[in-house]
Amino acid sequence: MSRASMEKQPHEVAEMFDGIAHRYDVTNDVMSLGQDRRWRTATIRALDVAAGMRVLDLAAGTGTSSVPLADAGVEVVPCDFSYGMLAVGKRRRPDLGFVAGDATKLPFADASFDAVTISFGLRNVVDTSGALREMLRVTRPGGRIVVCEFSHATLAPFRTVYENYLMRALPAIARVVSKETDAYTYLAESIRSWPDQVALGSLMRGAGWRDVAYRNLSGGIVALHRGTRPLDG
Repeated sequence: MSRASMEKQPHEVAEMFDGIAHRYDVTNDVMSLGQDRRWRTATIRALDVAAGMRVLDLAAGTGTSSVPLADAGVEVVPCDFSYGMLAVGKRRRPDLGFVAGDATKLPFADASFDAVTISFGLRNVVDTSGALREMLRVTRPGGRIVVCEFSHATLAPFRTVYENYLMRALPAIARVVSKETDAYTYLAESIRSWPDQVALGSLMRGAGWRDVAYRNLSGGIVALHRGTRPLDG
C-alpha cells in the first residue's frame, strides 16, 4: 500500500478521478510526451491474447486501453471505480460494456477471464495485495496478468531528474492542461512512493501468481509485470 493511497479513502480517490475524467487522456498524452501510447501498445503485446478471448481491463478509465483490444476482436470488459471516467468512456464507445467495480471486490465470477490487465491504476488501489488476489480469482487457471505501472528509473542521475519532473513540472503542466493541480500532485506522490520493480514482483507472487517477471520501459519509468495463474490454483 502506498503512502499516497493510505492518505486518501477510496471514495476520495474515485471523486478525484471523476473530476479529471474530461481531460484525463489529453493530459496524460501531454505529460508523458506521447510515451503513454507506446506503453499501452507494449501492454497489449505482453497480454498476447487472440480474438474471442475474454479480458478484464481493470482501472480502464475512459477505455483508452480497452479500445485496441475490442477492435482486434477480443471480448474486453473495461472496469473502473470512477463513474466519471466510465461516463466519458461510454459516450466515446457505447459498444463497450463498461462496468463499475472495486478492484478489491470485483463483481465477476471465479475464473471468468482468460487474462486480466491493469494500466497505471494498481498504485491507486488501497489494498494492492487484495487487488492482486482478486485478479487471480477471476482469471482462469493458466491465464495471464499484465500490470503496466509507473516504477523506478534504473539510472541514479536520470532518477533524480525524473523525480524533480514529477514533483515540480507535472503539477505545473497539469495546471495548464486540466486545471486540476491537486489531483496531479497526488498522482505524482503516488508514483514516487510506489514499490520498485522487484518489490511489486514479490507482491504478485505473494498473491498467488507464478512465473512472475518484469520488463522495464523508458529506462524504468514504467515497468511491465506479468505472471500466470497456476493450473492447480
